[in-house]
Amino acid sequence: MPHRTRPIRLTAAALATTAAVLLAGCGTSEDHHGTGEPAAAVSQTDTSPYRGTALDSGFAKPDLVLTDTTGKPFDLRKQTAGKTTLVFFGYTNCPDACPTTMGDISTALAQQPKAVRDRVQVVFVTTDPERDTPKSLAEWLKSFGPNFTGLTGDLAKVKKAALSVGISVEEPKKDHDGTVTSDHGTQVIAFTPGDNMGRVVYTHGTTVDDFAHDLPLLVKNA
Repeated sequence: MPHRTRPIRLTAAALATTAAVLLAGCGTSEDHHGTGEPAAAVSQTDTSPYRGTALDSGFAKPDLVLTDTTGKPFDLRKQTAGKTTLVFFGYTNCPDACPTTMGDISTALAQQPKAVRDRVQVVFVTTDPERDTPKSLAEWLKSFGPNFTGLTGDLAKVKKAALSVGISVEEPKKDHDGTVTSDHGTQVIAFTPGDNMGRVVYTHGTTVDDFAHDLPLLVKNA
């Protein structure tokens, strides 16, 4: 049987206050637990139509202007208004969660009718802007399809925007072997088109089937 994620509902405030707990390190096999505090309790419910984690109250879409892969300013709120928008914070040199998550969303989108695909935009915001230039972002994202937009720019802005939706982003750090890692939360935040609010969160481990199931519902603003 295909995996099904049981719907759960979580308040946006609870998710935001436990951002450090949800931090996961790309390039490592372990989760980083920040302060070591326990994760916020969630209540399971059968009322949500989504397989992702539905929020009792939504996140406002971050007020964020960065540079897209064409080198032009991109206003996240204005230029994604009216579309189902999936936002992910990560970096192109990530060896695990970032390419896997983008690949799963790309596969799920390919399974949708054109009417759904045309109303979905995926925004990949780099947490490693020093190396992720517009050109390198464009090269990395092109394999995932035309629905994917890459943004790069001031890391302080990126960290503030991520924290506003309950995601922690740390400064990139160089390891003893010279590799650079960027620890960041691996959640995907889905903003529905009718109100531009973040209504559903997808954690690391969400399957292609889960995304494929939810995309038409997100487009309908269900």
